[in-house]
Amino acid sequence: MKAFRGQPSIFTSKQPEDIRAELEVKNLSLHFGGVVALDSVDLSLHTGELLAIIGPNGAGKTSLLNCITGYYRAQKGEIIFNGQDITSMSTHRLTGLGIGRTFQNIELFPGISVLSNMLLARHIHTNYGVGLASVFSPAVRKEEVRHRQVLEELIDFLEMQAIRKMLVGSLPYGLRKRVELGRALALEPKLLVLDEPFAGMTLEEKEDMVRFLLELNEGWGQTMILVEHDMSVVMSISKRIMVLDFGKKITEGPPEAVQNHPQVIKAYLGEAVGIQ
Repeated sequence: MKAFRGQPSIFTSKQPEDIRAELEVKNLSLHFGGVVALDSVDLSLHTGELLAIIGPNGAGKTSLLNCITGYYRAQKGEIIFNGQDITSMSTHRLTGLGIGRTFQNIELFPGISVLSNMLLARHIHTNYGVGLASVFSPAVRKEEVRHRQVLEELIDFLEMQAIRKMLVGSLPYGLRKRVELGRALALEPKLLVLDEPFAGMTLEEKEDMVRFLLELNEGWGQTMILVEHDMSVVMSISKRIMVLDFGKKITEGPPEAVQNHPQVIKAYLGEAVGIQ
């Protein structure tokens, strides 16, 4: 992995085991009463991959992410992460295992600064309690320096120096999306799960986000699952795409194969023309 901007990077100094993100979803089914959200879905993801999941509205994309990140419990199937069964694990345990997440609807604290929002994500890496913190011992000071180093590195990478002290609630929507990505990265996740990170963005903001995600994946080796409706973005950054429709996986493969697949065309358009 390469460091960005020619600077040493805490993230790029990680060992292979620190970034390992092997995910296996087997025969996953989820329903809400009589509504089938997921129907026997299989998925595999390997360390360093960027997998995009697409499909029409109501296809089950966010439901699948919610199962992987512990917000929903599937009625059937298994989710294995790095060899461990995480099917019924709580969200905080999954975060501790290295699964970070952004949301379709922004989940930030609008009344505090960008830096404070990101700092909250560092709690899983805190190794001291209230007692040591109250006296601000040398060990605490050393750990706080590392937390700040991680955050400053991310703020620099995401080009948020000018807004670092601003209240999140005062920022335009596109920048809040960027802050949410920064907070997820502050967890130092092995697997980064992104639910419509480009929604509501201007063209320029999308171009910036594409640049960030490609650097994360290709430069840092960050493993990612991406759910997105903007097909031009998906086709440009993904090496592999999985398509859901009515909770079923209808195909999976490289972008050039998926975009002209008859079932994908039917799911999106209902007629035999390719997705542009």
